[in-house]
Amino acid sequence: MDDKFTIFNIFTMLGGLAFFLYGMNVMSTGLEKLTGGKLEVALKKMTSNKLKSILLGMGITIAIQSSSAMTVMLVGLVNSGIMQLEQTVGVCFGSDIGTTLTAWILSLAGLEGGNFFTNMLKPQSFAPLIALLGVIMIMVCKKNKRKDVGRILVGFAVLMSGMTMMSDSVDPLANSPEFQKILTAFENPLLGVLVGAGFTGIIQSSAGSIGILGAFSRTGALSNGMALPIIMGLNIGTCVTALISSIGVKKNAKRVACIHISIKVIGTIVLLPVAMILDHVVELAVFDATATPLTIAIMHTIFNLAITFMLIPFANMLVKLSRLVVKDGKEEDRESRSLVLDDILLKTPAVAVEACRNATVDMAELTRETIFSALDILTEYSDEAAETITENEDIIDGFEDKINGYLLKISRSSVTNADSRRVSKMMHCVGNFERISDHAVNLVESAQEMQEKKITFSDECLNEISVITDAIRENIARAFDAYRYNDLSAAHKVEPLEEVVDNLSTELKNRHIRRLQNDECTVELGYIFQDILTNLERISDHCSNIAGCLIETDEKTNIHAYLHDVKENDESFRKEYTKYAQGYFSRLDIRG
Repeated sequence: MDDKFTIFNIFTMLGGLAFFLYGMNVMSTGLEKLTGGKLEVALKKMTSNKLKSILLGMGITIAIQSSSAMTVMLVGLVNSGIMQLEQTVGVCFGSDIGTTLTAWILSLAGLEGGNFFTNMLKPQSFAPLIALLGVIMIMVCKKNKRKDVGRILVGFAVLMSGMTMMSDSVDPLANSPEFQKILTAFENPLLGVLVGAGFTGIIQSSAGSIGILGAFSRTGALSNGMALPIIMGLNIGTCVTALISSIGVKKNAKRVACIHISIKVIGTIVLLPVAMILDHVVELAVFDATATPLTIAIMHTIFNLAITFMLIPFANMLVKLSRLVVKDGKEEDRESRSLVLDDILLKTPAVAVEACRNATVDMAELTRETIFSALDILTEYSDEAAETITENEDIIDGFEDKINGYLLKISRSSVTNADSRRVSKMMHCVGNFERISDHAVNLVESAQEMQEKKITFSDECLNEISVITDAIRENIARAFDAYRYNDLSAAHKVEPLEEVVDNLSTELKNRHIRRLQNDECTVELGYIFQDILTNLERISDHCSNIAGCLIETDEKTNIHAYLHDVKENDESFRKEYTKYAQGYFSRLDIRG
């Protein structure tokens, strides 16, 4: 290579940076997809315990190899209501520690030695072999998980190749007088912090900045004392991604980004003077020593560990500081039934699926509350309850539109087979929840018609409505709990009860016809009674659809064949049916 630094060296350095960032993106995407299920389990076990939160943040950041992605994920989770603001502090600290692994991997580029083992640890030696293995896995393997592993390997190889290109491009600078003059400016630590923060903010990758810093360290002209402020600055600069992601989100989500920035800025404000004192007053020799990729990794780790130990006792104060910086306006964010599914989470599809799952559970609970109120209104009318049911139905309609739209976005992403099944299950079930809320409004309209016309059912008829609505309540509870807790045993008990509801409805229609023939009921009341029974049957049908979807998806069976088989041959189905039938039909013998 020519010893003179030219414009082509800059081109090579930029190309190396592009390779590095692209490799990091490919590797991170593959890791996110591969570890999606584990991320989801970790989020479910989220706790306010600081140590567990730190370990969780470390684990997820190591798994996806990006602290920026982790912080963006936290913004989305808080904005979607899955996590509380206080839970994110420990995760932020853990994420900062976890991201230092990248610097340690990059430090392999600085290994020296002539033996085979040492040479094989150098990126330029093993990256081509890893790339070859990755490409073979992508081309040959049938299973998606193995293909994902192949993509991770290729991404890692591209990343390391980019690192090598950057290092080679700056080699001529070692003997450049002009470069030496520029470096003297970095003896000012404040300039180092600003340059580190500015450059990292532009490329939005602390790993990329660490890679370039490591490449420049190979010139031998950069001391540890110069590199440390730059490392502090790049830690601040990596917060830019979180800042961008917080645009247009709720105040609590903005506060996540504020906490992340506060940790880095406060850590730098406290530790930079300490480092300057150790360098200029105590004159520790380590600050004058030549920086290497290894010492950069060490300083990067020490800085993040130091700010964690220093600030973790003041986690609650960081939350309060974020509330002071991001103040509540006159219209303070309040808990409501409005639904937020943040597009930020789509960058991590497994987490987006879990956010949707939480939203569908909220929708199911609101639907359960709404239909139970509608069943109550049949025997005890209230204008206030009727208005609430109608309002809830509008909210549930909004839930369906937003959830289905979000699920379509997720389905366009690269998701695992398990997550794809969950998406399909949610798409099916949200439609049934919405249809049930429609029937709730239909029941309200029937009750309102009776109220306006000042007509009422007989005591016998009211008892019959009470019996079938109790059966409906039980079936709703079973179907909705089966969905919420993914309880297949509860799902299998829905269909026997649904058949009992169908037979109850048939019996009540026959009794109604007899009353009409005996002039014990008016035609007008008869129409309303028929409408009520029809809606109740439809509600039970939708419960059956929900349970059937769970069984079909999780047990990988054809629901129509399954229903035919259990009704004809399953003894447990007959026992369940008999138990329900005896319980409800016995109540019809009571006369008001």
